[in-house]
Amino acid sequence: MKPRIIAIANQKGGVGKTTTAINLGTALAAIGQKVLVLDMDAQGNASTGLGVDTSSRKVTSYEVMMGEATIKEAITKTKIPNLMVLPSSVDLAGAEIELASVSNRAFRLKEAFVRNEQSGGVDIDYVIIDCPPSLNVVTINALTAADSILVPLQCEFFALEGLSQLMRTVNLVKGSLNPDLEIQGVVLTMYDNRNKLSEQVAADVRGHFGDKVYTTMIPRNVRVSEAPSHGKPVLIYDYNCQGSRAYIRLAGELIQRERLKVA
Repeated sequence: MKPRIIAIANQKGGVGKTTTAINLGTALAAIGQKVLVLDMDAQGNASTGLGVDTSSRKVTSYEVMMGEATIKEAITKTKIPNLMVLPSSVDLAGAEIELASVSNRAFRLKEAFVRNEQSGGVDIDYVIIDCPPSLNVVTINALTAADSILVPLQCEFFALEGLSQLMRTVNLVKGSLNPDLEIQGVVLTMYDNRNKLSEQVAADVRGHFGDKVYTTMIPRNVRVSEAPSHGKPVLIYDYNCQGSRAYIRLAGELIQRERLKVA
């Protein structure tokens, strides 16, 4: 069966893309879904946050993008049942230049998934793509391969300003590369209910995007920040903290939305 591919993207850094990819993937795996977290950021933080250190990343998303390896060859199992990771490499930073003269450069990742499906490769229910914090050829590949895009949005003053460029890119990809791409949802991150600005930003975003915005908001939580340094998702690091509970609720909402699409 073809997996549902969700790209987690926002060209602004520090909004919680990687944290959301890791913990949403873990929460989906915890309810029995077979999940692949695909690390497409050259910094490799999603790989590190799932316990895959740099020395053990023999085959990565770079080789998959270049057509030098299959998805099956690049996948690494994590210690979490049902959760796999396809790690990244610093070599991804050079992909823009290396693919500049390649005619199908926007379709490299999509073709890799088609080959995986045709060859009966790895059985996956959900692919969660952690995109880099820029709108480059790697992000375009992710959006071309994806069924939908999930946008993490930090509860801060300039939250909505940076979205216009991302929306232009989404519309460009829809128009010329992937007509089926849709906005899966917007998730508000780093929410602080003691802060009136957080409440105002949340209200503005809901006014702008309506029911595309998830009910669940990810709170500012020190345990969420600590977890990656231990190579663990926060759901494993501290299951009972506010951040873990929020990601479990987010996964429940996402599954509900996905079921409505199929129905």
